[in-house]
Amino acid sequence: MGLNSKSKTLKYRWYIFWVLAIQYLLVYFHRVSPAVVASDLIKDFHISGTSLGVLASAYFYSYGAMQIPVGILSDRWGAKKVIIIFGVIASCGSIIFGLSETFSLAVVSRISVGLGVSAIFIGTMKILANWFRAKEYARISGTLMSIGGAGWFIATTPLAFASQTYGWRVSFITIGIISFIMVIITWRVIADTPKKKGMPEIVEPLVTGSVQEYRGIRDIGFIFRQGHFWAIAIWFIFRGGALFGFFGLWAGPYLVDVYGLSQHATGNILSMIAFAMVFLSPVLGHLSDKTFSSRKKILVGTSIINVLCWLVMALYYDKLTLLGLYIIFFLMGITISSVGTIAIIATKEYFSPEIAGTSMGTMNIFPFVGGLIFQPLLGYILDRAGKAGGVYVSSGYQTVIWILFIASVIALFSILFSKETLKK
Repeated sequence: MGLNSKSKTLKYRWYIFWVLAIQYLLVYFHRVSPAVVASDLIKDFHISGTSLGVLASAYFYSYGAMQIPVGILSDRWGAKKVIIIFGVIASCGSIIFGLSETFSLAVVSRISVGLGVSAIFIGTMKILANWFRAKEYARISGTLMSIGGAGWFIATTPLAFASQTYGWRVSFITIGIISFIMVIITWRVIADTPKKKGMPEIVEPLVTGSVQEYRGIRDIGFIFRQGHFWAIAIWFIFRGGALFGFFGLWAGPYLVDVYGLSQHATGNILSMIAFAMVFLSPVLGHLSDKTFSSRKKILVGTSIINVLCWLVMALYYDKLTLLGLYIIFFLMGITISSVGTIAIIATKEYFSPEIAGTSMGTMNIFPFVGGLIFQPLLGYILDRAGKAGGVYVSSGYQTVIWILFIASVIALFSILFSKETLKK
């Protein structure tokens, strides 16, 4: 293998990374955008808080349901083909959502978006594992997560501005068109492995779990029988419940109803989740790969900080200063969202490379199970607490936050039973 040939592979893989990362940015936009336009959706579709929770969580029904099939398809067909096919579905879903005149069509379009973007993360992780070495994987995955954070940011202040200027419908139609353009670029640029681009391989064989022959759907039973898998899975359910149930939907109304903030100010505070993802995800990857040489220490440490953050929010749910809100939301972004990729990597390292896509896809169901449960649940709690002056009462949000504190404690205890996969 010539030095120049290897150098060509090292250079081209960054084109691969950025094309996939931009699509992952769009995934996060769709995931959390209802939080900023929640009041517009309630007004345009004439729905309650519970119905808004159903609309927002419709994304997670199809996204979560497809994680195992997407993992299997990525292992069998190749991740590139799966990303292209599903990307077309996501593009159409976003455009239809922007054009929806009825609540039922809006729900169907959100389901279509969730179905379409369900292939991006697992497919991307599968492809990057073929282009980046094992010792680079947590850092490159952390960088990917930071790009996802940029998508979260676009779904906060920029989306709020665009919605006020052009309307929320135009915003989603535009995103759908951009998504379709990225599908075309993916078809032209991406390759599952360097070999398929006629380039030399640079990834050394990696075996960290039990090596076995690829068996498709039968591997799921093998994965489910591993106790350490469930330690992370339960952790992910409650992390997803907090991330998507609160920060991805109800945190916006909370800041407006309890603190009386404008939509613009609300978007600024919500953007702290995004900034944490952008700037801290690569840092957590570096700490995991290099400083601590540990996945578990990062997961446990961030879980402890998360419990403390929820306790502060529960005790001072309506008394935090503006600066306090910025700090709390930033820390939540680190301990709920930025750290998620470390948990997915740990899952991959539990098993052999032959079932990498299946194992990651199976685990990636559980954050969205949390979102599926918590988005309508929190809406129901707020509906039961009632409204005063057209806004949800503060006591309803207080109950919501205490529930999320309890969820964070359960997540901490669960992750304590996980297994270390990376050693010095």
